[in-house]
Amino acid sequence: MKCPFCEIPEIRKRKIIENELASAFLTNIPITIGHGLVVPKRCVPRFEDLSAQEIKAILDLGEMIKKALAKAYGAEGFNVAYNENEAAGQSVHHFHLHIVPRKENDSGIYQYDPRKFIYRPGNREVSEESELGAVASEIRKYV
Repeated sequence: MKCPFCEIPEIRKRKIIENELASAFLTNIPITIGHGLVVPKRCVPRFEDLSAQEIKAILDLGEMIKKALAKAYGAEGFNVAYNENEAAGQSVHHFHLHIVPRKENDSGIYQYDPRKFIYRPGNREVSEESELGAVASEIRKYV
């Protein structure tokens, strides 16, 4: 099975930042504007498959993105989560950490069922690649 995070060229246009071991980019089905994913460059499905260095690299990028989203879009809080294995709603078998910027009264999902919140086909609208590129560009200004 092909990994969309490793093989879809459009993701490069959505990239916000990367380091030696991890990369961060916008999801094409955001809960709120700026909803990003942080992934290891090595394709592994579960958190426990990551090395200590990869975990640090992922968390470092996550913190950088949170700060950038606060500056770029006025994020007041964040949902930070991952789904592990199909029973928990993992749809792409490449570990990915969701960084979802939140504001008071935003239009994002509030009833927290992780399997619905993070991903279920048809649960959220697909964003245009051009819009995602513009949002990624805006966030990059603050990283």
